[in-house]
Amino acid sequence: MGTSVRELAATTPGTRDRYVDLLRVVSLGTVVLGHWLMAAVTGDGVGNLLAVVPGLQPLTWVLQIMPVFFFVGGFSHALSYRSLQRKHPGSRTGVYAVFLRARLRRLLRPTMAFIGVWGAGALAVQAVVGDAASRGLGGTALRLVAQPLWFIGIYLAMAALTPPLLRLHERYGWGAFAALLGAAAAVDLLRFAAGTPYVEFLNFAFVWLAVHQLGFLRADGRLRTPGVPAALAAAGLAGAATLVAFGPYPLSMVGMPGEKVSNMAPPTLALLCHGVWLVGAVELLRGPGGRLVARPRAWRAVIAANGVAMTAFLWHLTAMLGVYGALLAAGARLPAPASAAWWAQAPLRLGAAAVLTALLVAVFRGLERPDPAASAALPVPAASPAPGIRDRSAAPAALGVVLCLFGILGLSMVGFAGLLEGRTATLVAVDVSAPAAVAMALAGWWLVARD
Repeated sequence: MGTSVRELAATTPGTRDRYVDLLRVVSLGTVVLGHWLMAAVTGDGVGNLLAVVPGLQPLTWVLQIMPVFFFVGGFSHALSYRSLQRKHPGSRTGVYAVFLRARLRRLLRPTMAFIGVWGAGALAVQAVVGDAASRGLGGTALRLVAQPLWFIGIYLAMAALTPPLLRLHERYGWGAFAALLGAAAAVDLLRFAAGTPYVEFLNFAFVWLAVHQLGFLRADGRLRTPGVPAALAAAGLAGAATLVAFGPYPLSMVGMPGEKVSNMAPPTLALLCHGVWLVGAVELLRGPGGRLVARPRAWRAVIAANGVAMTAFLWHLTAMLGVYGALLAAGARLPAPASAAWWAQAPLRLGAAAVLTALLVAVFRGLERPDPAASAALPVPAASPAPGIRDRSAAPAALGVVLCLFGILGLSMVGFAGLLEGRTATLVAVDVSAPAAVAMALAGWWLVARD
């Protein structure tokens, strides 16, 4: 039997930063709600509401909140890794292996279940229906449901790179963040001014790792200095506004269909400035947010939501498309996106998607529970451990991360629609097919999951 939410709330240490848990839930919940609202679904496929109503694009400066999740990830990674270091000094490689497996197992179990279910379903549909499976709403679903997996891939990289980046932070502090910020700016300069091919993909690392690095600064209390959150918010907002007004950057902070430049894929300096503004903003709200989660009922709700947040994130598009598919199958006529009837029906569609997501969470939530074996205490090393043993124990997990990273990122780009047809997508400069992406992800998961 697992520990109940009420028991977890009652035993929460007084030193826990509950506001971070709240930010994690709010950031993922906002992403889910944003995806549901942006979907402009017709019988022919799925469009983007922001393209239908461009006047709504400024809302992405508040609702594109994924940087907050990566910021929180940096904070959590720093605390977790340092805790293991304090318990087991002198065994860096062993600590890394335990840290990596504990972080990745909980993340990858629900992810691999999602890939397995959708992969099997896509194979069955394509084997029976053939080319017709790639047309209409069904074909869109096979491609669309895998897109949020990019977030999983980036988070894998963040976990894997935490130890070296944390050492850089401990040595240089704000300088490490400034270096990543400068690197992101240099990439955009080479991309837009010099036309250097493929260089833009480096910002998948520089932009998101810079936001992650701000989490390290928070873990050290450096964002508590009076004036720092306000300075971050003002500088980030001013920087993003200036880049959009005078540079080649689009207004929307999420990807738009058909645009030549996206702030998201690959990330741009404008998106990094947006992330800095959001970090400053949420830090300014630390006081009222902390008082909210100090209330027992609110804290129990945060604990319950955190326990299923990743599962809900993985399946929320499945639920949304399931609602629209059921409406079409029942012969319902979908109103034109952004019409008065469309807005009037939005609460019903959102409610139905939330109910279906809850049902899917009920089925798959067990996969998100922490693995006691993965987070068990690392044995204290002997005074003279056998050479090479700990290095070898960490190598499979590190290789597994690399394979999962490329497999999951590749699958997020190609989707499940090409499992039988051989459809490919370009990951950096390499064409990746869906079967190859799934094979890499499975091989990486096996390496991470093994003892």
